[in-house]
Amino acid sequence: MSRRFQVVWEPGSDLLVGVCHCGAEGRATDPAEIWRWLLSHPDHPGHRAGHEH
Repeated sequence: MSRRFQVVWEPGSDLLVGVCHCGAEGRATDPAEIWRWLLSHPDHPGHRAGHEH
């Protein structure tokens, strides 16, 4: 199984949006924070199944 993470900049803001291979999304202004969030799969802090973080 290939695991794919994506981090993109949200235009017009200082936010980075991280998308985990499981479909969860997280937002942060600090690149290290968004990567810690992504790599914490499946226990994404603040993530509720079926809801955007």
